[in-house]
Amino acid sequence: MRIQLSVTIAAFLFSLPAGHSAAKKQSRPPNLIYIMADDLGYGDLGCFGQQTIQTPHLDRIAKKGMKLTSYYSGNTVCRPSRLALWTGKHMGHTPISSNASYRFKPEDITVAELLREKGYVTGGVGKWAMGGTGTSGHPNKNGFDFWFGYLDQGEAHNYYPTHLWRNTEKIPLPGNVLTGRPEDRGRVAKKRKTYSHDLITTEALEFVRKNRAHPFLLHIHWTIPHANNEGGRATGNGMEIPDYGIYASRDWPATKKGAAAMISHMDKDVGRLIALLEELKLDQNTLVFFTSDNGPHSEGGHKHETFNSNGPLRGFKRDLYEGGIRVPAIAYWPGRINPGSISAEPLAFWDWLPTACDLAGASQPQDTDGVSFAPTLLGRKAEQISHPYLFWKFGGKQALRQSKWKLVLNNPKASPELYDLQEDIGEDRNIAEDNPDIVSRLQRLMKEACQ
Repeated sequence: MRIQLSVTIAAFLFSLPAGHSAAKKQSRPPNLIYIMADDLGYGDLGCFGQQTIQTPHLDRIAKKGMKLTSYYSGNTVCRPSRLALWTGKHMGHTPISSNASYRFKPEDITVAELLREKGYVTGGVGKWAMGGTGTSGHPNKNGFDFWFGYLDQGEAHNYYPTHLWRNTEKIPLPGNVLTGRPEDRGRVAKKRKTYSHDLITTEALEFVRKNRAHPFLLHIHWTIPHANNEGGRATGNGMEIPDYGIYASRDWPATKKGAAAMISHMDKDVGRLIALLEELKLDQNTLVFFTSDNGPHSEGGHKHETFNSNGPLRGFKRDLYEGGIRVPAIAYWPGRINPGSISAEPLAFWDWLPTACDLAGASQPQDTDGVSFAPTLLGRKAEQISHPYLFWKFGGKQALRQSKWKLVLNNPKASPELYDLQEDIGEDRNIAEDNPDIVSRLQRLMKEACQ
C-alpha cells in the first residue's frame, strides 16, 4: 500500500496551555481515547442541557475539560459516519453516503494504521460495521491490533447476542438465546443473561491496563443508546438494559425508563474509565474525547421528543438539519485542556484523523478533508485552521455549513433552505429567498465538495 504522506506536527503540541506552569519534557506521546456513543442526541447530557437523565460523570469531565458546541458527526446514520471518522474524509469523497454495505479496501487508510506506524498500540471495542472475518474490512486488517465487539452493524442492534468477536475469534455469550423467528432477523433474544455493553466496557478497561506502558489509541464505540429496532417491533420496547436503575420507580413507560437507564449506565462507565486512568496515573498523558455517531433516534418504541434529546436543534437521526448531525462533544485532558473551556469552532468527524496524527507526531495523507483541532484543545485558538466549509450527503439529501450559514437540500428537486445558525440554531427561519447570492455561493461549494 503506497501513499504520499506529509508531516503536519507543530512544536507547540507538547507544551501546556496558557496559564499553566512550564511543561516537563514529554517522555512519550499522549494516549488517545475516542469514545463514541450510538444515537446519543445533542441534548441528552446534563452538560448540554438535559434536565431529566442523570449524567454526572460526563458533566464532571465537561466541567474539568472542554465542551465543543459545534462538533458534527460524519453523517446522520451509522456506517458512513464511522467511515468519515476512520479516514478523515467527508461525504463528498467517501464511497458511500448512506448505510449501504461497505467493506474497507486495502487502499483505504485509517487513523489506526497511521498511529500504528508511529509505534502506537491500537485497539477498539464496540460496533465496527466495516467488514467481518475473512474480508479486507476486518479491523485487524485496517490498523487495529485488537478489536472486541460487533463486526456486523445489524447484529449490533441486539444487546443480548449469542456471540461477540475478539479479533477473529467468536466469543459465545452465555445464557443468550435468540427467538428464531424470521421477522426478528436473528436480532431478538428470548433469553437474556449476558449484556454485551458490559463485556465491551470490561475489554476496553483491560486494554488500558494491559497497554499502560506504551502509547495507545483506543476507540470505544458503544452501542448505547441505539434501540434494538427488531426488538421494538417484536415487543414494543427496544431499549434493552439489564435494569432501570435509578429510574425503576418512576411512573414512566418501559421504553422511557430504558432510554434513560441506558444513558446513565453508559455515563457510569465513563466514570470507571476516568477512575482507571487516574489509578494508573495515565490521566495527564491521555486525551479522552467523547461524542456520538449521529443525532438521536425515534426507534424501538422510543421517541426522541421524550427527553428533548436534540435540545435546541431541529431534526434527528436521518435528517441533515442540525439535530441529525450536530452532536455533543467533550474533550478531557487534565493539565493540557483548560478546565471549563468551551469551543464553538465548527469541527467534524473527519478532523479526528489529522488531530490524532498531530498529537501522536504521525504523518497523514495529503488528501484528507480534515483539519487538526489540537490548537483548539490546547487553548491556542489563534492558531486553529478553520474549515472553508463542512459538507454532508445522505442519499439524495445534502447540507453545507460555511461560517454561520447553513444550506440544506432535502432532495435534488427541493428548493434550497438557508439558515443563519448564529441567530437561528433551531433552523426555524428559511431565509433563502432573501439571500440569493449566499445561496448561489453555497450551491457552488456543494458541487465543489463532490469533486
